[in-house]
Amino acid sequence: MRRGNVYLLIFILALFGLALWSIVPVNKLLPPNGLRLGLDLIGGSYLVYQADVSDIEAGNRDEIMAGVKGVIERRIDALDITAAIVQVQKREGEYNIAIQLPAIDDIEKAKEMIGLFTVLEFREQDEEGNWIPATGIVTVNGEEKELVLSSRYFKENTEVTLHPTTNQVLLLFEMDETGAQLFKQISTRLLGKRLAIFLGDEPLRGEDGQIIAPTVEAVIEDTGQITRLTLVDAQELSRVLNAGRIDVPLGRWVEEESKVFEPDIPLYERTVDATLGQDSIQKSILAAGIGIVLLVIFMLVYYRLPGLIACCSLGIYGVFLLATFNLFSSHITLTLPGVAGFILSLGMAVDANVLIFERIKEELRGGRSLAAAVEAGFNRAWTAIRDSNITTFIACLILFWLGGTLGAFMVKDFALTLFIGVALSMFTAIVVTRTFLRLIIGSRAVTNLAAYGVTPVQTVRNTK
Repeated sequence: MRRGNVYLLIFILALFGLALWSIVPVNKLLPPNGLRLGLDLIGGSYLVYQADVSDIEAGNRDEIMAGVKGVIERRIDALDITAAIVQVQKREGEYNIAIQLPAIDDIEKAKEMIGLFTVLEFREQDEEGNWIPATGIVTVNGEEKELVLSSRYFKENTEVTLHPTTNQVLLLFEMDETGAQLFKQISTRLLGKRLAIFLGDEPLRGEDGQIIAPTVEAVIEDTGQITRLTLVDAQELSRVLNAGRIDVPLGRWVEEESKVFEPDIPLYERTVDATLGQDSIQKSILAAGIGIVLLVIFMLVYYRLPGLIACCSLGIYGVFLLATFNLFSSHITLTLPGVAGFILSLGMAVDANVLIFERIKEELRGGRSLAAAVEAGFNRAWTAIRDSNITTFIACLILFWLGGTLGAFMVKDFALTLFIGVALSMFTAIVVTRTFLRLIIGSRAVTNLAAYGVTPVQTVRNTK
């Protein structure tokens, strides 16, 4: 028995132990701590918004949309929504924002949350008591413009604190250069009057249901504070203001030729019931279980000892795969097509072993010794395994790219899962299975050719 094989066995077992430790107990794999499940498995809402990039230069659009994606992700985090997915879809110069909100199966609630991505607007009251946009004329890039005071001019450093003597809740904020000019004009004009905060056409309301409309008590320029808020309202408003601003309107084009754009209305919306997702999980587990049982029976009956080794390697492969998913859970979302990719990679892992074992049987029938047949079998099967897996990798890369370009998330999930599974299957087939076989043959624990699926009669006939 070669010492190198023993060291390799120790490495495999250590790696297996670490992988097993990372997924046991099983609740480590469950959301929200482990695997991220897609909408088709856990249920939730799926919304797609078009972006109006008509006012942005073509060369800057990719960068701007990447920034929009980051802002939306931060705002979703501020809403304590876990495992949400935000992606930019680009096709023929048009940009969409696709948002998955797992476990939120109320589409109206989902759209209400998406509404928080729009700019907060400040409004004043006219003589009749109606709330109208608070505007001012400021100089921007040497030009005078009439602008509405909104959250786009707030720096992302607002904070909530308590007054040192009165313990009054204070929301401290800072404006950018344009916002400082604008706020100075408006606050000077509205001293002693109320300034309300609106989201779209609806005013923000506190936890008591009242409109958030603080009274202007002093002239405000680059810094200021909002008082008379409850701690909860101040924290919520601070989170929204700190999450960033979106300069690109999100909604849908009603008539693209006439440029009619409806903000805050999704182009496409869909909900997946959680019950349907749970049913999909159960059926996937059942299908995988049936497939594995049939696979094990076939390998044991047809290949015998090598089949048993392949089943052990398959178990190690499964643990490695789950551990990989768990390790990169923040980047991998498991969907139903992803589960299909996992099951397909399982079959391909067995396929590699089948190629190897058939080559070994051919070498044994040709009269080679067990050790020589195993080495020749692996060496001769390797080129077929390598070429078939490379073509699969290429197909996965193409599917992943197309899925990202066209916004087909589930295609990307399938491609990514299959790629990872096939890569691990190569490792288990070439390294794990080979090491186990070398150790058994080197120790002469099993020398009967029948245990390897070859009868002595077959050997004698082929050696004449």
